[in-house]
Amino acid sequence: MDRNYILTESGPVRAPSMPTKWSFNTFKEMFDIKIVFKDDMEMEFDVIGVEPSLANAFRRILLSEVPSIAIKEVHMYMNTSVIQDEVLCHRIGLIPLKANPRNFEMQQEGAPPSEHDTLEFELRIKCTKNNSAPAKTTELADLYKNHMVYSKSIKWLPMGDQDKMFSASDVGPVFDDILIAKMRPGQEIEMKMLAGKGCGKDHAKFSPVCTASYRLLPTIELTREIDGDAAYRLQKSFSPGVIDVVQRGGKPVAVVKNARYDNGSRNHMLHSDFASFVKVGRVPDHYICKCLLT
Repeated sequence: MDRNYILTESGPVRAPSMPTKWSFNTFKEMFDIKIVFKDDMEMEFDVIGVEPSLANAFRRILLSEVPSIAIKEVHMYMNTSVIQDEVLCHRIGLIPLKANPRNFEMQQEGAPPSEHDTLEFELRIKCTKNNSAPAKTTELADLYKNHMVYSKSIKWLPMGDQDKMFSASDVGPVFDDILIAKMRPGQEIEMKMLAGKGCGKDHAKFSPVCTASYRLLPTIELTREIDGDAAYRLQKSFSPGVIDVVQRGGKPVAVVKNARYDNGSRNHMLHSDFASFVKVGRVPDHYICKCLLT
């Protein structure tokens, strides 16, 4: 079924011939998901043919229902840094881990940790003076050793046969340069951490995404030809990649290249000579969804 729309002053609306009553067969025919971009840290996909409530359901599921692995228990043995124990434990718990939750079970309440549901880590570090530092240096990196505590100092302690199933690079922190604490000579931190499987609805540290958002697909229509200097002004009124200027009949002419990248600034309304010839709106059932993984 074609998705036909009529452009009005307030944006695109469904054509009168489109059915307004919901039916499963129509939904099944119109519904579609297209992955636009995906890498290890970010994903963008389109959800087509749905109501706002379903698009928001996808967002809430990504935030709250998709399981992940996070540090949920900390055993503090030594902390002489200026950061209080509870603040330090909170920071540790929010460090994202690369462990695949599909490889682990959900730990049952009251059950002891095991190799099937738990990962164990330790952090043991002490700040000392660097006796070989240059005489006149004031750089802290030269004066002290381990004065900056990063996530790379977290070491994995395999439980049971975990060392046969995983490597340290499979289950450690996502990034090695996450700052945990700052110390001075004589200060040290020693702790053990237990990580397990959970969902964002239980605690934000288990949320697999740090942001998840959606917006309607923009539409842009030029109702007459905009050429010459006005074409370049129109191009600058939109985000990069939205409007292109091509040569047509020996003169520059503005064309819509990709309305997807429009950020809704409406800067074209500042130009009275062509503002009335540019119609912008939104496709009411086409959502652009983005999520950034933790």
